[in-house]
Amino acid sequence: MSTPSQQFTGYWAVILGGSSGFGFAAAEKLAMHGMNIAVLYRETAHTEKLLLLRFEALAKENNVRILPFNINALDENGRAKFIESFSKQAGKNCVRLLLHSIARGNLKPLMAEKPENSLTTDDIRHTTYAMSNSIIDWARLLLQENLFNNDARIIGLTSAGADKYWSGYAAVSIAKASLKSLATYMAVEFAKYNIKTNLIQAGITETPALKMIPGNSSLIEFATTNNPLGRMTTPQDVANAIYLLCTDEAAWINGALLHVDGGEHCH
Repeated sequence: MSTPSQQFTGYWAVILGGSSGFGFAAAEKLAMHGMNIAVLYRETAHTEKLLLLRFEALAKENNVRILPFNINALDENGRAKFIESFSKQAGKNCVRLLLHSIARGNLKPLMAEKPENSLTTDDIRHTTYAMSNSIIDWARLLLQENLFNNDARIIGLTSAGADKYWSGYAAVSIAKASLKSLATYMAVEFAKYNIKTNLIQAGITETPALKMIPGNSSLIEFATTNNPLGRMTTPQDVANAIYLLCTDEAAWINGALLHVDGGEHCH
């Protein structure tokens, strides 16, 4: 097996939501190719201990720097603390990738048997900010602080649930639909800074976020039996696509929605 090239040496990725699932897999993949990682997450002191050991081992194995930030990426004060610390440690014009992988939302029906268990407009607002609109706050902040390099990428993650009915998924679906529109506008308006914005629509993947969706077993069954390539999508499949979008060869890909699902969306 050939040794991965280190074409991203000196670059940084800022990963929002990188303690598990797609975010952690992306950190692993990019570190293998020499990219330093600033990873934001929310974990308890107990679960963070193991996570920090994994980051430490990943950094040592690939000779990269990994800066962990256990802060609220959706909070203005949290963002300010990150910028202050990151700028001192990484410097300016170094961020090749901003990856938005935050999975935080309300999973309620529009109308429950008990009205108090129904999805509220506040639920929708909080979910939409977490899983969609927060990407623009982060993008503008990195740009204003001169942290993006001269050929940067912004990548968001969406799912088939943006266009299909999944039980209890309404708030997230609304957020993902919003993200599609937002990414289109970002692709155009950030292009003058040579920043490319794209979305990845991952196939149904066994992640901690999937396990929270009501009826997730039926989604897993669908993906297992209907994927043209005969298996479910893995976090590593998505991480591979994130890596590809960061390469020099992907510099002309902007405003795209990339299906990374083995053809699952064709059903």
